[in-house]
Amino acid sequence: MQNPKVLSVLDFGARAYPQTSQQYPRKVAQIARHSLSSSAQAELLFRLVNYFQPQVILETGTSLGISTLYMALARLQSQIYTLEGCPETARQAQLHFEAFAARNIHLAVGPLQESLPRILQKIEKLDMVFLDAHHRYEPTCAYFEACLVRAHPQTFFVLDDIYWSAEMASAWQWIKAHPRVSLTLDLFDCGLVFLHEDREKSHFTLRF
Repeated sequence: MQNPKVLSVLDFGARAYPQTSQQYPRKVAQIARHSLSSSAQAELLFRLVNYFQPQVILETGTSLGISTLYMALARLQSQIYTLEGCPETARQAQLHFEAFAARNIHLAVGPLQESLPRILQKIEKLDMVFLDAHHRYEPTCAYFEACLVRAHPQTFFVLDDIYWSAEMASAWQWIKAHPRVSLTLDLFDCGLVFLHEDREKSHFTLRF
């Protein structure tokens, strides 16, 4: 993605922490290079949606919406709720959604601590959750706990960048140890989390 357009990026993530947010200019091409999931991970998301057929998907951290589109196009019947903190980045993502006529994507804009509770109030259940925002220990664990309220035994989570920092590695260990988690798959770039109640707790590391 070589788009030279410059956006005024409002960052609520790890780069801004512990302040509320930071604002700075950034080219769309730079966002694509540094903030998007790899093609392999985007394809993994596509395959997961295609295989498990989740009806309701939640994504934190829309960015330019590429991963969102992979999930949306994998199953057009799925409803995807994606949350983005930066208004300008969200507008760019919305253009991509419209270009692909992805009508099963619902984009919410604003700080996650405000938009996540609002979205969770609107939906009855979550079948799949992709956590890709606020790469710090405390918010990552908090978002995971919040989503568990709408989770059921077949819900699964994808956690991005589990070794991006010491805090993310700690968050990954905390999630693995969570009493509702029964199975985790460590793919290094991301982790898969399952909540099956009928199996013994297991953790596997896979080369991906």
